[in-house]
Amino acid sequence: MLTLLAVLLLVNAAFNAIVWPRFLKRIADDPRARDASGRRTPFYTVHLVLISAALVIAAVSAVAAIVALLVG
Repeated sequence: MLTLLAVLLLVNAAFNAIVWPRFLKRIADDPRARDASGRRTPFYTVHLVLISAALVIAAVSAVAAIVALLVG
């Protein structure tokens, strides 16, 4: 059971590490990401915070999976 949980956590980490950076690129290219003077808008900032949180969760999931695999 612990191995199954570890695999699930690794899949979660891989998914987040693959998907969210690509999404950030799309957000950066979105016209709503910058105002007329080129400064970042709240649209960009909110998405950056959300993506950063997802990547932190991915890192924690990867570490937890490795620990679970080593313990189990």
